[in-house]
Amino acid sequence: MRLWIDLANSPHVPFFKALISRFNTQGHEVETTARDFAETLPLAAAAGLTTHAVGSHGGGQVSAKATNLMNRAWQLAGWARKRNFDLAISHNSYSQILAARALRIKNVTLMDYEYQPANHLAFRLTSRLIVPASFPAKRLRRYGASSRKVLRYNGTKEDVYLADFTPDPNFKAKLTELGIDMSNVIILVRPPAHDALYHRFQNKLFDEALTLLLGNENVRVVLLPRNESQRATYSERAAENLIVPAKPLDGSNLIAASDLVISAGGTINREAAALGVPAASIYAGKWAAVDEQLMKEGRLKRIISADDIRALNPVKKPPLNPRRSVEVIDEVVRLILE
Repeated sequence: MRLWIDLANSPHVPFFKALISRFNTQGHEVETTARDFAETLPLAAAAGLTTHAVGSHGGGQVSAKATNLMNRAWQLAGWARKRNFDLAISHNSYSQILAARALRIKNVTLMDYEYQPANHLAFRLTSRLIVPASFPAKRLRRYGASSRKVLRYNGTKEDVYLADFTPDPNFKAKLTELGIDMSNVIILVRPPAHDALYHRFQNKLFDEALTLLLGNENVRVVLLPRNESQRATYSERAAENLIVPAKPLDGSNLIAASDLVISAGGTINREAAALGVPAASIYAGKWAAVDEQLMKEGRLKRIISADDIRALNPVKKPPLNPRRSVEVIDEVVRLILE
């Protein structure tokens, strides 16, 4: 088949890179579009993916997001019109779903967060919806997903592309270039996604946690900003033990090298859980069912107060204990193509 994959955000790059490899092995032809948002384009280039850049981010205002979504859907439809695709695939790319619908191309979308408001659009218009087994059925019904189009897989999307991950021994050299010694306690942090529809609130705990961590002279905090505004804000605080990388680093190797991951989002925490790295979520919104499951398994902590921050006690981590859910990727490929 001729498959069309759309990368709408940075976390989609490693996920679909793993799937594209399987699709190619099975003889399918894949073309990829990508949105110029966050680090999606540079990460795709670093991953060796050939992408067609279409559209960008719509900004923080909801009205601007809606206009941008429609404009990008129009651009994607124009790009895809004469390419004769058999199937469009994304991780909740609303613009691709609209474009595929307009062109009468069957489309499959995957999703793992049940409180995203735009699920109302994606779940109703997609041909097939694939979600983790833990995704609540009532949230599927609430967003208009009929039971006949829903399929489930065991695990998380991060399990899909990290099941066979092996750390690169040469990655330590990149950390040394950033002023990090392997004897330091390395803490990877990710600020809140204030521009996202699912995060329309402030999160003061993140900055409190950052201040506390920087008070430990043996700690090296690597902060990954979500946009240029955050880069500018946190770069002003950059010091010997606060590092804001100037260019994207390989995320999986960075997580594997870290002793603790703290994020106000979800993906990096779940990647850490998949690799067996201690992780703590400082997300102030409604937790996803997949994260609740990781907390029950003891692979993710929850930070909801200043006391939780003070109790972190960052130290060098024990040896990695990865989940190694190697069967998940085969399951997801089968669900997409069957």
